[in-house]
Amino acid sequence: MTILKMSSTYAPTLKEDPAGADIASHRLLLRSGMIRQNGSGTYTFLPLGMRVLNKIQQIIREEMNAKGAQEILMPILQPAELWHESGRWDDYGPEMMRLTDRHDREICLGPTHEELITDLVRNELRSYKQLPCTLWQMQVKFRDEMRPRFGLFRTREFIMKDAYSFNATRESLDESYRDMEVAYARVNERLGIDYRMVTADSGEIGGNESIEFMALADAGESDLVYCDCGFAADTEAAECGVVMAPAQERALEKIATPGVHTIEELATFLDVPENATVKALSGKGADGKVYVMFIPGDHELNDIKAGKAVAGWQLLTDDEMVAAGLHKGSMGPVDLPEGVGCVCDSSLKDVHAWAVGANEDGFHFLGAEPGRDFEPTLWADLVMARPGDLCPVCGKKLKGARGIEVSQVFKLGTKYSEAMGATFMDEDGKEKPFIMGCYGIGVTRSMAAVIEQRNDDNGMFWPVSIAPAEVIVVPLSVGDELVDPLARDIAAKLDAAGIEVMLDDRDERAGVKFADADLIGWPYQVVIGKRGAKNGVVELKDRSTGEKREVSVEDIVAEVVRVVADAKSALEAKTTDIA
Repeated sequence: MTILKMSSTYAPTLKEDPAGADIASHRLLLRSGMIRQNGSGTYTFLPLGMRVLNKIQQIIREEMNAKGAQEILMPILQPAELWHESGRWDDYGPEMMRLTDRHDREICLGPTHEELITDLVRNELRSYKQLPCTLWQMQVKFRDEMRPRFGLFRTREFIMKDAYSFNATRESLDESYRDMEVAYARVNERLGIDYRMVTADSGEIGGNESIEFMALADAGESDLVYCDCGFAADTEAAECGVVMAPAQERALEKIATPGVHTIEELATFLDVPENATVKALSGKGADGKVYVMFIPGDHELNDIKAGKAVAGWQLLTDDEMVAAGLHKGSMGPVDLPEGVGCVCDSSLKDVHAWAVGANEDGFHFLGAEPGRDFEPTLWADLVMARPGDLCPVCGKKLKGARGIEVSQVFKLGTKYSEAMGATFMDEDGKEKPFIMGCYGIGVTRSMAAVIEQRNDDNGMFWPVSIAPAEVIVVPLSVGDELVDPLARDIAAKLDAAGIEVMLDDRDERAGVKFADADLIGWPYQVVIGKRGAKNGVVELKDRSTGEKREVSVEDIVAEVVRVVADAKSALEAKTTDIA
């Protein structure tokens, strides 16, 4: 190895927080000289940032190799014809960066590669004997974000690792999917990320089963619920037990509620909690039929779940509500206008007394009961899960957190293979579509997620697995006849012992060196001053804990080797129970 030197490293640190950097990872990556912003949502990675990035990529590469996945590299430029085949050219939305070449052919800068990989294998993988096969790549992706923000979390250009499995049977897909789950869990553990595996919606990618790996952080854009039993899910995808206020069966009673139009107003009027009321929202499906959805009053409608219950679900405008004979703020399941569907959240099935609108301005019903006073068109899971709901696994109350999606696995099924005619010859002699899986890791996003979890007022502190170097040697008096040679000797011996070393050989004040060392976040600091050098001792600092202790010059190399090895072992130990 080679000893790194701060004097010759391009790492322009900043004393002040840059304008517009609102979260810790963005501020610290800029201040530590690891990245520089070039434009809206685009960044250059400087030498120290590249060292971290390369280590993250190497960990991913090792875990992919361990699962027998094969690395490839596909073009960034993708022809529109393939996206038309899959049906996503028009559906993907404005985030796709589209352009035309000199021959007026439409192309895009790849936001993802399902179409390209399917096109690759449909003429190459021809027999079940070649399956299963998992191919993967690590490269730049492009998405034209409307409002790039939060540093590396929402950018227009980012590095992503994406893998695609091709299987002959559902059972085989399950195995490939599980292999990637295990590999991704190991990646996150080795990166030192505190994460949860959460049930998620497949979104634009499609498919019928998906798990997100969420790094827990206040800066996260996703809300999730989780339980100590191990259950975790995105609030948009979570099934949960909703706790309704107790209600005894009673006769249907219509009451006047003048000026009451919201759940908050209704709960106040009745002097009951909001979870003793039922909320109504009206919309229409792709078939043009109008539906009213009923959910617990203290919850929000989940648009994704609503769209699964009623295909094409869209909320009605005020004018459309009037045209359908509905009364905003007073809708209820009893005596709905003819032809209007009634879709009720499953959690309300056993509630015998609904406090809900009476389909007449200024009036509500008390005691409305399904099966007696009205018949739902459909029972469905409709609500956005929230902390305090009941865990579907063990029944305990769910906790809430915010998370950063760092990776995700999807079961695509035959969505792309059927659309693009990608088939293989099965052992029964019949042509069948590939059963596919898709698996992605946000490489640059993972880098930022680590910082969001590992920072303090002075800077960040990297895990040894991905730090730009494992230790920095800080001589406080460069050129001093005792301190300087001792620092270089310790750095050389650490390097010879297999430790990645940065030597801060700059002619700077001690305060500047201390501040930069904490800001950049080297896991361990070996500090050498005049007094200590005379007495044969140096200071060893653990950046993550702030612990400082004196170690003899004779023992410092062995001690650094030990603490670095222990730190690596602690990360690796977390992967041993992942099966």
